Amino acid sequence: MKGIVVQTIEFVKKELEQAESGHDWFHIERVWKMAKRLAAEEDHVNALVVELAALLHDIADAKFHNGNEDIGPTKARDFLSSIEVEDMVVNHVENIIRNMSFKTQLGEVCFSSLEMDVVQDADRLDAMGAIGIARTFNYGGFKNRPIYDPAVSPKLNQSKEEYKNSTAPTINHFYEKLLLLKDKMNTETGRALAKERHQFMLQYLQQFYSEWEGVK
Repeated sequence: MKGIVVQTIEFVKKELEQAESGHDWFHIERVWKMAKRLAAEEDHVNALVVELAALLHDIADAKFHNGNEDIGPTKARDFLSSIEVEDMVVNHVENIIRNMSFKTQLGEVCFSSLEMDVVQDADRLDAMGAIGIARTFNYGGFKNRPIYDPAVSPKLNQSKEEYKNSTAPTINHFYEKLLLLKDKMNTETGRALAKERHQFMLQYLQQFYSEWEGVK
């Protein structure tokens, strides 16, 4: 019988064949690899829970399913149960998927674990730096949003609902999410990597505004 992780990879690849490219298999693969790296540097981490949660965390992202936040965790649970993963692991993975997103963290969160800290850091890192910038503009184009509008200021300290319903220009997303991630990291390695990626985004924005104004 194929290993649990191998079966999960095959399932995720098939499910995300037509996914928007910022949330496709390659995003999952990057998060999975980073999660394994972070987990290896933490004590007392359930490696299987980390791998499965990383692989399944975006199996049905709510923003591509009319905001339904139950589809992803339910699909992950159903799949893991179908391949006879033990209930304790299934429950833990489902709870991570339900609670780890930036959006969910803007509301009330009633679950925490070291495994969620690791997967959350890995996912947040993929929203930062060069790849994070590319993913941000890709999604903005997917939603047909303007790149930048100087008349539309970023909305800081958003509620969960405000964040979910935002249609702001893509540049605003840097201030409403991406630049906030550095100070939300959980692990020592995650914080170090986030610091470097954060600085890269600041440099990018400086260049962007210079070009926008015709300075450079």
